[in-house]
Amino acid sequence: MDRKQLIIEAATKSFSLFGYKATTMDQVAKLANVGKGTIYTFFKNKEELFDEIISTLIKEMKNAAESSFDSSLSFHENVHRALFKILEFRRKHQLTIKLFEEEKEMGTPAVMDVMEKMETAILNYIKEKVATAIESGEIKKCDPELTAFVMFKLYIALIFDWEKKHKPLEKEEIAELFEQYIFKGLSN
Repeated sequence: MDRKQLIIEAATKSFSLFGYKATTMDQVAKLANVGKGTIYTFFKNKEELFDEIISTLIKEMKNAAESSFDSSLSFHENVHRALFKILEFRRKHQLTIKLFEEEKEMGTPAVMDVMEKMETAILNYIKEKVATAIESGEIKKCDPELTAFVMFKLYIALIFDWEKKHKPLEKEEIAELFEQYIFKGLSN
């Protein structure tokens, strides 16, 4: 494994364990078993290193969502599968868990920025899928950006917010609720 990759893996581990604010380049160097100067041959500063890790994380999240798409399924089944995969990834990945904690507890500006970047990437991904479904006639004409936002926020509410005070919903229950509220509406 090359040194740059060792540094990235060590930094990911450090950010996952200690958060952004508490991670130092000295810690990363120690974990990577390289001199601190070696890190600076690849990255100008901690921010640039962090950005590289987050960019990779976003790509992995998008790949996880893409792998859930099945061309034999309807748009709403596929968007459910993709959103569930994205949020499952976010919920289980140690780095995102730590970043959510740090954002909530400390409000670290750099963490708030990358969390915004992550959400924007997710919303843009969903928006593209909505636009494609509109073009193919699978769903009626709507504002893709607004629709992506509503879908994403509904998913967050059903997965994260609901379980704060209630029994967590099963994946199938979430799919049914998503279909009911987004695609069917509440009328008879």
